[in-house]
Amino acid sequence: MVISSVGLAILAGDSVEHTGPLSVMITTIAVTWNFIYNILYEKWEAKQSSHIRTVKRRVGHAIGFQLTLVLFLIPLISWWMDISLIAAFWLDVAFIIIIPVYTFIFNWSFDKLFGLPISAQAKALAE
Repeated sequence: MVISSVGLAILAGDSVEHTGPLSVMITTIAVTWNFIYNILYEKWEAKQSSHIRTVKRRVGHAIGFQLTLVLFLIPLISWWMDISLIAAFWLDVAFIIIIPVYTFIFNWSFDKLFGLPISAQAKALAE
């Protein structure tokens, strides 16, 4: 949170007092959307013929999450910083690069630590 606040302040040429609340909002939205996105993703995944979480599926999950998250963040950044949507996009580039990598690593680690959810298990194992 501190790193993103300072990073945004440096990139925007603004104060941490102004970017700090934005970082809190971005984090809150990202965590909330991650929870909702994973529920929706697991419902979709349960309907697929293959339930194996391949690298391709994990990369697709991370990219899909990031692309949908951008729909929430770009307008927020634009409004909060009082800048154009294009300028907000460029400020969000660091998040666009870092969040999918984090999402991929977090979800892979979570699955390794706690096991796969039912939606990712083979149908034969569930029966």
